[in-house]
Amino acid sequence: MLRRGVALGGIVVVGLAAAPMIKHAMSRFKPAITNALSTPKPELPAKRVALILSGSGVYDGTELTEAVSCLVHLSKANATVTMFAPDVAQHHVVNHLTGTPTTETRNVLVESARIGRGKVDALDTLDVANFDAVVVPGGFGAAKNLSSFAFDGANMSVQPQVASALTAFHAAKKPIGLMCIAPVLGAKLFPGAQLTMGKRSGATWSNGGASDAVDALGAVAVEKEADEILIDAANKIVTAPAYMHDAGTPASVYDNVGKLVEAVVRME
Repeated sequence: MLRRGVALGGIVVVGLAAAPMIKHAMSRFKPAITNALSTPKPELPAKRVALILSGSGVYDGTELTEAVSCLVHLSKANATVTMFAPDVAQHHVVNHLTGTPTTETRNVLVESARIGRGKVDALDTLDVANFDAVVVPGGFGAAKNLSSFAFDGANMSVQPQVASALTAFHAAKKPIGLMCIAPVLGAKLFPGAQLTMGKRSGATWSNGGASDAVDALGAVAVEKEADEILIDAANKIVTAPAYMHDAGTPASVYDNVGKLVEAVVRME
């Protein structure tokens, strides 16, 4: 009994004869399919990466999901990571349950050691000659401890040790990765640089006004979706929105940070 025809490569095969012809046709595609599945993705080159932290906790230090995402992706990329933080007092300490400042005082380096399992060096010991790239996670610490952006906006200053480290990497033409709010550091230090912190407006972009500050600082804010990154090849700066997106989840931020890390590690 004849059955419905089967179309293969523009040929319609009808009836019981379809089976052997389908087998023959599929054999033509098998090598291409096999090669596509078996071709390995080029390995990431092993790099020495400095990770600059700003404390521990989103409201007064480093955003933890972003920091851990950096560490995991860099580890998977076979990078050698050294963590740094300035040995200075935090601007203030925030109760992360209530979101309100407390009367405590804490040290940025000491708090960052919580993330690094005790292995964090003072930022003033960083020698750019010993590294291939630098990455800075976000969190309010980048805007309060690494800079004064949270208080001064476009009139911000960058903490001297942070400014020295980032300008040294830039001068050496070594890649810089900045995520979440940290791109404001690049905006202040590198006029004309192209940077992204996601979208300027929208229901899930409540901090989109930071992009206007990037422009005011003399850089160029480029809008990107939450799952995208921006590569400024001329300045060797890679930026990602990460938790600038209000609807970000640990999984989506992890993936977004992964794209940034891969771009930084692959950049020559």
